[in-house]
Amino acid sequence: MNINGTLVAQAIVFALLVLFTMKFVWPPIAAALDERASKIADGLAAADKAKSELSSANKRVEDELAKSRNETAARLADAERRGQAIVEEAKSKATEEGNKIIAAAKVEAEQQAIKAREALREQVAVLAVKGAEQILRKEVNAGVHAELLGRLAKEL
Repeated sequence: MNINGTLVAQAIVFALLVLFTMKFVWPPIAAALDERASKIADGLAAADKAKSELSSANKRVEDELAKSRNETAARLADAERRGQAIVEEAKSKATEEGNKIIAAAKVEAEQQAIKAREALREQVAVLAVKGAEQILRKEVNAGVHAELLGRLAKEL
């Protein structure tokens, strides 16, 4: 065997191997690499998109939280104002009711005082008549007696 012939034969076999590899092996490997590169690029794009959506969602959440805090604070302030108004209204109603009760008590006290005066007048009139009767020891005319009692009741 000749070294030149072996070298030529090996060169031809190598060339056939290279052609076979370029024709049948390399295209699926290149397609797989291209597919993997596109998947990685799509994944990175999706990650960037998800990151931006996350930041956008976080911003919306913060906005909603701030809005709900403001609404809650406004509702609490409104409830406090309503509570104060109810308390003030209850105080005014209680004061008004107290004034009515005091006025009614004053009227009732005046009526009782008037009744007591009338009772005292009648008792004084009876006592005065008895005293006068004992002093005079004589009967006064019934008409005159009634008239005297009436005047005495009016004077007292």
